[in-house]
Order: sequence, then C-alpha cells, then structure tokens
Amino acid sequence: MSAKKAKQKRLRITLTRSPIGYAMDQKRTVRALGLSRMHQTVEHADTPTVRGMVFKVQHLVKVEEVEA
Repeated sequence: MSAKKAKQKRLRITLTRSPIGYAMDQKRTVRALGLSRMHQTVEHADTPTVRGMVFKVQHLVKVEEVEA
C-alpha cells in the first residue's frame, strides 16, 4: 500500500436538514451522495467532485474530515 493511500482523507457527511422544499437538483445531489434519511451518515473519499456536491448542498448537510 502506498503512503498516499494510507493517509487519504475521507469526508463524513450527515444529512441534517430535509431537502423537501428545495430545488430538484439539490434533492438529486443529496441522493447522489447516498443520503436518503435524516441524520443518516455516509463516508466518501475527499475528492474535488465530492467537495463540489457538498458545496451545492452545504445548507443541508454537516461535514467532518476523518483519516482513513
């Protein structure tokens, strides 16, 4: 295993607010992150793509950086 893989950061994303009443693209982004229920938590690799998705719905989620 390379040193880069061993220290790869991950993002722990928790849905804290309901996407009901928000634009359809925001609902789809929440769903694409793997979140379907309130207070559900998922972990994703810290990539620019995931960061962009989180930025789009930052008012609906809580994000924590964790070491893999």
